[in-house]
Amino acid sequence: MQPNDVRILRGAAIIAAPVGIVATVVSAVVAGEKGLVGGLVALAVVAGFFGLGSAALMRLTQDKPQVAMTAGLLVYTVQMLLIGVFVIAFSDTTLFNGRAFALSLLATALAWVGGQVKQSLTSRMLYVNPEPSVPAKEADPVKAESRDAA
Repeated sequence: MQPNDVRILRGAAIIAAPVGIVATVVSAVVAGEKGLVGGLVALAVVAGFFGLGSAALMRLTQDKPQVAMTAGLLVYTVQMLLIGVFVIAFSDTTLFNGRAFALSLLATALAWVGGQVKQSLTSRMLYVNPEPSVPAKEADPVKAESRDAA
C-alpha cells in the first residue's frame, strides 16, 4: 500500500466516522432502539463497502497506475450497486428502522466520498516516479580525500 493511498483512506475515515456516529445518535434519538441498530448497521456497511473498495482500488492500481481512473469508476459503481442491493434486501426487515438506516447510510457514504475527494485534492502526490535519466557519476575518491584533509 502506497503512502498516498493510506493518507486518502485515513482522511476519508476521519471525516466519515464522526458523521456516521452523529447520524447513529440522531437515529437513536428519533427512532429509538431500532434507529440505533439501523444507524450502526449503516455505519458498518459504509465502513465495510468503502474500506474494501479502497483496498481493491489500491490493489488494482498497484502495478498499473495508468488504469486508476477506470478502476476507480468500476469500484465506485460496484460499491453503489452493492449498497443498493443491500438496501433493497433489508427494506422490509424488522431488525432495524429502515429510514434511519437509509439516512445514516447516505450521510456516512457522502462524508466518506467527500473525505476521499478532499484528501485527494489537498495531498501532494507525484504523478511520475522520479528516476534520473542519466546515471549519477561516482565521486572521485582522490578529490574526496583532498577535501577531507583541508
